[in-house]
Amino acid sequence: MSTSVPPDLTKMHIENCLKRVRGFFGGVFIVDTRKAKLVWEHQWYPQYYFLDSELPSKYLDSGSKQTLPDGSTRYDIVVGDKREPEAVIVFGDSNGNRAGLFKIVYKSMEKWFEEDEQVFVHPKDPYKRVDVLQSSRHIRVEVNGVEVANTYKPRLLFETNLPVRTYIPQTDCKLEFLVPSDLQTACPYKGVAEYYHVRTADVGADNVVWWYQNPTLECAAIKGYYAFYDEKVDIWVDGEKQARPKTHFV
Repeated sequence: MSTSVPPDLTKMHIENCLKRVRGFFGGVFIVDTRKAKLVWEHQWYPQYYFLDSELPSKYLDSGSKQTLPDGSTRYDIVVGDKREPEAVIVFGDSNGNRAGLFKIVYKSMEKWFEEDEQVFVHPKDPYKRVDVLQSSRHIRVEVNGVEVANTYKPRLLFETNLPVRTYIPQTDCKLEFLVPSDLQTACPYKGVAEYYHVRTADVGADNVVWWYQNPTLECAAIKGYYAFYDEKVDIWVDGEKQARPKTHFV
């Protein structure tokens, strides 16, 4: 039986994207293709690249053209009275395996779609998996010696190459210690996270709790559950204190 081996994503890697990809700006689709590429410029997640034959020339401002030190060229996108500076990078013969491709800076588009589903933050990585599992482990959380959560009903979120995250029912958290924060972060796999500070008479810790009010369908099981930032709090699992992970991704 043959098995496929994932590529080495610590090096630049390019592969075909199997999905229809569309980028929307200024009331039009700047790009709409079934021939997109996924390019890993770093190991964490890919970016969309496109064939030069699909370059949206009518939306590029030729007067904004810049030649970059690596030989690539950059353009503004203009649609009507809307302009997005330095939004398109076209790669030439001096750009190695990216020659013949162009990139639209992800944040320059108002919306991105894979097939008919909107994609947030960055393209999804086909080598990443997210699983949420119900557990009966005993989880206890302290912030500077003060217990802030205690449960036997956690939900564990396993995400490729990241620490396991523990989501706790709200009723097993000391809600009186939680103060809403203005911070929000977004994840293409889970959705938009909202945060809490922990505040007691003697303890203050900022943005150490997050939750998803409306998570994506694939992570629906964490809806309304609270996660504590393992890197910044003390956690015991079945009575054993856990070492704090070094990574800082939620």
